[in-house]
Amino acid sequence: MKPTKSRNQLIYNPTFHTRSKQLGSQLSEELRKKYGKKSVRVIEGDSIKIVRGEFKGVDGKISKVSTKKSSVSVEGVKKEKTKGDKFDVYIHTSNLLVTGLNTEDKWRIAKLEGKKPSEKPKKVIEKTPKKENITKETKVAKTQKKEVEK
Repeated sequence: MKPTKSRNQLIYNPTFHTRSKQLGSQLSEELRKKYGKKSVRVIEGDSIKIVRGEFKGVDGKISKVSTKKSSVSVEGVKKEKTKGDKFDVYIHTSNLLVTGLNTEDKWRIAKLEGKKPSEKPKKVIEKTPKKENITKETKVAKTQKKEVEK
């Protein structure tokens, strides 16, 4: 298969997991330092700043994510039709900078921090000593006390 054909398949007819990867956006400097990652897949509720295009410099939250268009709708970013109706403007994720993350998804945060989300924290179970062990220990302690007193 020609390289152009395979490249065009990835762009115009991608699989679901490839489309999800195309919804990535850059992280701000503070988040880069915190998580050690350069980019992240955007979801609804993330705080963003528009870096390029007509609405450059606008801050807002993501209200809708369109995997079909590889773009997102931002709260407060709307255009007006000639009749006066307003509609959402979809902005490509490459033109965004993520300034705040939606932390409701614990799996996503664990993945960003580099932890394995499937592993649960190990619980430490302390075993209570049996009565036999206690009686032997007390007998030994008593004999040691007698030897010290002598």
